[in-house]
Amino acid sequence: MRRSIALFAAALLLLVPSLVGTANAADSSRARHDRVIAFWTPERIRAAKPLDIRPAWSTRGAVQPLAKPAPQQPGSVASTTGRQWPNGTGKIYRATGKVLFAMNGGYWICSGSVVNDGDATRAIVLTAGHCAFDQANHVFATNWLFIPEFDSHPDLWNCTNTTYGCWTADSLYVSAGFANQTGFSTTAAQYDWAFAVVHGGGLSGTAQLDATVGSFPIAFQSFSSGTSIAAFGYPAAPPYEGSQLVYCAGSLGTDSFNLGRTYRLGCDMTGGASGGPWLTSFTSDGNNGRLSSVNSYRYSGINSMYGPKFNSGTQAAYNNATTESATTIVP
Repeated sequence: MRRSIALFAAALLLLVPSLVGTANAADSSRARHDRVIAFWTPERIRAAKPLDIRPAWSTRGAVQPLAKPAPQQPGSVASTTGRQWPNGTGKIYRATGKVLFAMNGGYWICSGSVVNDGDATRAIVLTAGHCAFDQANHVFATNWLFIPEFDSHPDLWNCTNTTYGCWTADSLYVSAGFANQTGFSTTAAQYDWAFAVVHGGGLSGTAQLDATVGSFPIAFQSFSSGTSIAAFGYPAAPPYEGSQLVYCAGSLGTDSFNLGRTYRLGCDMTGGASGGPWLTSFTSDGNNGRLSSVNSYRYSGINSMYGPKFNSGTQAAYNNATTESATTIVP
């Protein structure tokens, strides 16, 4: 395993999964979309559970204090360890959504957000790697569904009840640093991102996602401790119940238990928030910011959320999503 990590730590594993199990490769994107929508019956939606990653590595020792935050800039969002984002406020409210998918015999809930991609024929959703790929069985999730602005109609039992409808993934992209691990290791935590390519969807079945709800640019770089950052998601485990868009905002730190290789943010979001976006340069009107990490994991008894540091590997995954590349491993 260690040799595999060394060989592929910077590589990208891209697979284009069969998103409905028996789907024929020649099927159209619209037919695939319709099948995934039909798959998510009210019973399956009710059965979906929030995916909550709590690493197995040791959490002994003291938690390092977060760095002193930089002076708050005009228009930036006030610090909080968790509260509901104001209904209807800004692009972040529309472009952040709930993710549903099937994996390893169960139905699961995560979060995601829409990324700028510069193509009017499709859109790209950013989420966590563990919300797209099953490491234990080395296969992608199936029946992957994105529901933007879930907060405004949280009584979802089918996609027609939502404000904008649902979009389904035609392909999913993750990094080999995540996919080559057999579990959520310290290495996997550093590569816990994924991109989903979606085509026509929504209430009409043909609407483009980013044209409908907007999107945010992504930053393929790391940020220093003390940087102001805001995280969003749909936590669905107590004390939350999954119907509200929740945010945390404050000073960026690092995970001392993972030797500072991943980020830390003071935050009480729970399972279901995985894959929700972290934004730097975020403004309180909800319209500006750069996607800079995602909700990844948390520890029991520590009021913090952790996320990967975006880098060239993130950009490689994103680039393959923008070109909708075939199955490959990219150095």
